[in-house]
Amino acid sequence: MKPALAAVLFAGMLSMISPANAETRIEVLSFDDLDGWARDDHAAAFETFRNTCQDMDDPDWRAVCAYATSDPDPKSFFELLFRPVLIEDGEPALFTGYFEPELNGARQPTGRYRYPLYAMPPEAKDTARWYSRRQILEGQVLEGRGLEIAWVDDPVELFFLQIQGSGRVNLPGGGKLRVGYAGANGHTYRSIGAELVRRGTYAAHQVSADVIKNWVRRNPAAGRELLFHNPSYVFFREVSEVPADKGPLGAMNRSVTPMRTIAVDPSFVPLGAPVWIEKDGKKPLRRLMIAQDTGSAIKGAQRADVFFGTGDRAGRAAGKLKDPGRMVVLLPIQRAFAMAPEGAL
Repeated sequence: MKPALAAVLFAGMLSMISPANAETRIEVLSFDDLDGWARDDHAAAFETFRNTCQDMDDPDWRAVCAYATSDPDPKSFFELLFRPVLIEDGEPALFTGYFEPELNGARQPTGRYRYPLYAMPPEAKDTARWYSRRQILEGQVLEGRGLEIAWVDDPVELFFLQIQGSGRVNLPGGGKLRVGYAGANGHTYRSIGAELVRRGTYAAHQVSADVIKNWVRRNPAAGRELLFHNPSYVFFREVSEVPADKGPLGAMNRSVTPMRTIAVDPSFVPLGAPVWIEKDGKKPLRRLMIAQDTGSAIKGAQRADVFFGTGDRAGRAAGKLKDPGRMVVLLPIQRAFAMAPEGAL
């Protein structure tokens, strides 16, 4: 996403949150209302915030970002310049997780590496809805056009790479290729996990990425058809210029940070904003995160996807997260009070 769009999206929030959207409720809180606020590592959150703050173009954000360059005390910085704002849209809060997958592949096809990662076809950019996943994979629309970025050894892992939107490919000889989201075919994403539940194959609480992968591999023919249930198809671009010690690029075209970055719905939360999360469940989490990413399944004022990092371990942890709680956006003081309902202050 272009940095200036963060300001445009935020400006649109005020017109969206209106009597026409009767379920939306806004409340300005104090930092004393945030459970666990004093115990967090505010310095870690501050460093993540500065990573994308420079790309926020709204005057209110430019002011706080300018002050961030003076190396203030992190906790005092947030408490001095922001106010916590609770935005609710009538839907319960839900926290899930995402990660950066690692696949095995090569720059050229071989007997082992047979499944291509494609760059975005030019004509797909100019149409709202292009060919479906089945039409792309069973047809010849992409063959012989030189759109292949790399080839990997596992079509199931490739499918899940498309869901995550970015990842790394481990090349023969120890090299790594990093790819990021370049666009999609315009078809609506459909969950294959939800489809397995609908069929009665699994109960909802049993479904995870590993469970789905294992089912597809145990049932090759039926598994291939299951993957076609999701007509959405994602194209990639090479982003290997991102250093290996940095996270993948998020929606603000900056590296995201494990356990400090969340994906949000920018209709409610401006990209780049600090967000305090109070995740409940088996492993409660109270932490200041930064809204640096988006996702097709992340819709709603109280919906967030926590970035866990790179690789299988991060993937297993991300796949287990599906918890309730609460998220509170930190907004510059003037902006926060401008959003407060009349008579609420």
